Amino acid sequence: MMFVQPLLWAALLAQSVPPVSSVKGAPPAVFPRLSLGEPVQPSAAPDEISSGLLKIRRVFVDRLTGGETAAQMRDLLISSLQGSKLFVITENEERADFFLRGAAEDLVYTDQFQSSEGVNVHAGEGGSNSNSSGTRFNGAGGNISRSASRNMQLTLGENESVNIHERRHEALATVRLVNREGDVIWSTTQESNGAKFRGASADVADKITRALVFEYDRARKR
Repeated sequence: MMFVQPLLWAALLAQSVPPVSSVKGAPPAVFPRLSLGEPVQPSAAPDEISSGLLKIRRVFVDRLTGGETAAQMRDLLISSLQGSKLFVITENEERADFFLRGAAEDLVYTDQFQSSEGVNVHAGEGGSNSNSSGTRFNGAGGNISRSASRNMQLTLGENESVNIHERRHEALATVRLVNREGDVIWSTTQESNGAKFRGASADVADKITRALVFEYDRARKR
């Protein structure tokens, strides 16, 4: 009986106090009521890059900006991408669902290195001393003559000059894959000074293709 009475008083007190929402002038509930039966939707978006690469069927390689050498880079890209067998490379822009666009540059220049070093040492010393005296007594006489001379000279010279002219070949390309809506789904930048068995532009085209194949295979394994 000692424990039942306090419980009854607590129950009566709870019934007599109205909820906050029923009190006149009370502020509305700040937090919305959540239903435990409804799962919370994740906020993270799907990987659009991976799904976009797997949707590629036909690609049109657009003209690259960057001067006359960009046209050569475009032809090398077409050949390299066609050899990957990932998708169809088309020359008809209307049939393509994705477009490869970007810029490229192929530079041939001469790098010059010139240096000059020199060491020169000159030293010289010279001297001369002469002394003469004579005596005469009762018709007899004598002469004493002394002479001294010293001369030293040292010369050392060394000059070294280096002049190197080196011909360099450097290629650079930055490209992106764009769908018909204008969304960029993949991009890369590659550069090269030339490989062992191919030139700089061909090496850049090969690097771009290998990067795309790597990303495509990774998307397919997900």
